[in-house]
Amino acid sequence: MKNLLGSSVKDLENVALHYGQAAFRGRQIYNWIYNYRNKKKNIDQIEVLPLDFRNKLKNDGFKVTDLSIQERNIANDGTLKLLLSTYDNESIECVGIPTEKRLTACLSSQVGCPMDCKFCATGKEGLKRSLKASEILDQILFIENELNKKVTNIVFMGMGEPLLNIDDLLLSIRSINEDFHISQRKITVSTVAVPKMIGKLSAKSFQILGNCQFTLAISLHASNQNIRETIIPSAKNYKIENIIEDCKQYVKDTGRRVSFEYLMLNGVNDKLEHANELSNLLKGFQCHVNLIQYNQIDEVEFQRASLKNLQSFQSRLSRNGIAVSLRKSRGLDKNAACGQLRQNAKVK
Repeated sequence: MKNLLGSSVKDLENVALHYGQAAFRGRQIYNWIYNYRNKKKNIDQIEVLPLDFRNKLKNDGFKVTDLSIQERNIANDGTLKLLLSTYDNESIECVGIPTEKRLTACLSSQVGCPMDCKFCATGKEGLKRSLKASEILDQILFIENELNKKVTNIVFMGMGEPLLNIDDLLLSIRSINEDFHISQRKITVSTVAVPKMIGKLSAKSFQILGNCQFTLAISLHASNQNIRETIIPSAKNYKIENIIEDCKQYVKDTGRRVSFEYLMLNGVNDKLEHANELSNLLKGFQCHVNLIQYNQIDEVEFQRASLKNLQSFQSRLSRNGIAVSLRKSRGLDKNAACGQLRQNAKVK
């Protein structure tokens, strides 16, 4: 199937010309696809196009979506979680997080995840496959259509490891920026960190996007190698010191600071000695730490760090000269919070 989602206006003009239509027909398709108030997903419903053109597109396998809604749920705080079915009967989840002034879309980049982080539900069934750029972008349209509001911010913090799907990740970012008109500076790519891929991300961003303005967020969650290997098995292949060195080079290459995600786990990584260790690790370059409260999943026995420990940890980092903030969880009552997304699971 030829999915039109993710196509640029020039791409769609060329499609129209290929079928003997005027170029403006391609622009009509473009405007129809990226209008967030449009809840229709079928080429038959693009009524501005001549019927014979619509039929030719459909008969030749063109379409606008490969996904369908399996289940939807709204948390008490207004957070939307969607369970979406793919064309090959897999399942992915995405989340819409609304506030008064913005709508953040938390997107998945893979069906499942190969990283098997011990605190995260997504990797418990492993990786099925990576998502196509059109499947990544389709999540935005579903969120916009369900909440009747335009997405303003993007975080690749859903299911999957984005850097293991780097080409489709960057193609989707191109479309998010140019077609959905969302600034790269409002896009965050979160990664557990994969050897040699941080440098590749910046290099390929300049090749595909022309620049690299989105935020890179490293799911660090530890102040030393031993702790990190305990909670992230794949960490044994990528030493924490090497990650930091690669991040420093990323800052030099892009001019963008790096964020570090730090999940606070009771008795594991939440002591002041860990805060001091983390400060020493990160000092001397442009970065920021997001402290995250742990969100419980059934399969593991990790516990959320106490509010007192969290506040003390935050204060110590700040006193040590590290930029730090606390990220609040959204959608916790509907298993839509960080670390709680899973494949092939019904939304409860």
